[in-house]
Amino acid sequence: MWKKFLKWTWRVIRTLLLLGLLVFFLPRIITSIYAAFQTFSLEEVAPERVAIVFGAGLRRDGTPTAVLRDRVETAAQLYFSGKVEKLLMSGDNRVVDYNEPEAMRRHALSLGVPDDALVLDYAGRRTYDTCYRAKAIFGVDSAILVTQKFHMSRALFTCNALGLKAVGVEADNYYYLKRSRLYWNVREQFATLGAFWDVYFKKPLPVLGEPEPIFPTVSSAGVSDPRKAGE
Repeated sequence: MWKKFLKWTWRVIRTLLLLGLLVFFLPRIITSIYAAFQTFSLEEVAPERVAIVFGAGLRRDGTPTAVLRDRVETAAQLYFSGKVEKLLMSGDNRVVDYNEPEAMRRHALSLGVPDDALVLDYAGRRTYDTCYRAKAIFGVDSAILVTQKFHMSRALFTCNALGLKAVGVEADNYYYLKRSRLYWNVREQFATLGAFWDVYFKKPLPVLGEPEPIFPTVSSAGVSDPRKAGE
């Protein structure tokens, strides 16, 4: 009797462990497969009016990290190749001495991108906020997302789930250390779970404000709610 109970208990534990692993890994697997069909090279991607560049941290001196420079440089290539008209640079600026969008702007200007081609989003504190605000505040309905491969699947999933039609161009122009790539990919496992939770369950409201459409033809009658796209 005791042996049967132990055997049954082990089966239950094993089943729960398998279900837990499935819940943990499945969102990342799904988004990665989806991203594989929505990610293109710079030469192959279809033109869009806007490219969205995601923040990726600053150094202590306020300059972009290597990952962020990579994203800005890829976005600049999109602009110079005529693939996009504007670069929406979205990052964190919740404190005075930390300004990702301005650092991105300065780097883009140093590459020769004209200032009037740059649009700054100072409240893109995370991927969800960037995608939400791109549609709700800046009137972007479709865009090219510029980020690294490790982040692309979550970015594409989030933007499309919030009603912003997006494809991606990877900003992997440089070699990153294996330990860095391992850390980023492990982090993305948890971040992707969080993205699913935000889009389908929590539906948080990021920092908003008055609409600031990038193009005059985009209506600014009111702030739409991208969260409804996931319902």
